Amino acid sequence: MKKFSSSQVNWGVIGAGSVCEKKSAPAMNKITDSSVVAVMRRNAEKAKDYAERHGVPKWYTDADALINDPEVNAVYIATPPGSHLELTRKAANAGKPVYVEKPMARNHAECLEMIKICEEAGVPLFVAYYRRTLPNFLKVKSLIEEGAIGEPRYLSVVIHHSKHTDEKDSPSNNWRIDPAVAGGGYFYDLGSHQLDYFDFLFGPLKEVNGIAANQSGTYPAEDIVLGSFSFESGVLGTGSWCFTTGETSQKDEIVIIGNKGEIRFPCFWGTSVTLKKMAKPMKFLNLKCLKIFSFS
Repeated sequence: MKKFSSSQVNWGVIGAGSVCEKKSAPAMNKITDSSVVAVMRRNAEKAKDYAERHGVPKWYTDADALINDPEVNAVYIATPPGSHLELTRKAANAGKPVYVEKPMARNHAECLEMIKICEEAGVPLFVAYYRRTLPNFLKVKSLIEEGAIGEPRYLSVVIHHSKHTDEKDSPSNNWRIDPAVAGGGYFYDLGSHQLDYFDFLFGPLKEVNGIAANQSGTYPAEDIVLGSFSFESGVLGTGSWCFTTGETSQKDEIVIIGNKGEIRFPCFWGTSVTLKKMAKPMKFLNLKCLKIFSFS
């Protein structure tokens, strides 16, 4: 791995869209020795508007121009997954560290290729899985490590949601449900956050089995995924991700069961954590964090 001489990280952001309005890019300007010095969008008017509103000195409509800007020494790729591999290749070839939005790529093969490219170029590669650093998720981890539920045995993850408005009105405009761009549907987009967090809690997966289907026919990607999995640590799990339920069936819940109790908490809709043991359940409220996802 190369050693980088500058302690100041000058970010170049490719794809200054919705994810960069409230999350990653604004935060980059709040960190010591970090700033966004350039942004890129294909639409010149939108690129200029973003730069002016966020105080970014430079804006581009061409990714190559941003990557090759000598002032940029790290690249944040915030585009849809279908472009991640090629943009990672270009940034790595320019000798610049890569921070890429999730999901990392459209499939396993593309992920492996991105890792290989960055290893050969000697630059670090990071993926934007940040939930493991938020207070509510850290609370769950600390409860497990403190033995609050005893030995973890099993976890269940459920996310059920009705159709989004844009799916009903203009599904062709939503890249998250276009397999050619996203690799799959909302399971890829949202489920990847959950799987990363489970890796944080219990380590690598050992075995995975699952089934996916398109039941509604609203868009090309799968709209339901069911899975069972085991971790090398011995914990077992099941998951249900359905994005075409009725409004009365909506649910977002993760349950972790041990031999002395259980923990229940949502992944996207709220920040509360409930610990249930043989005695009265304990609920941890006001675990403050930013609102980071909304289905509206």
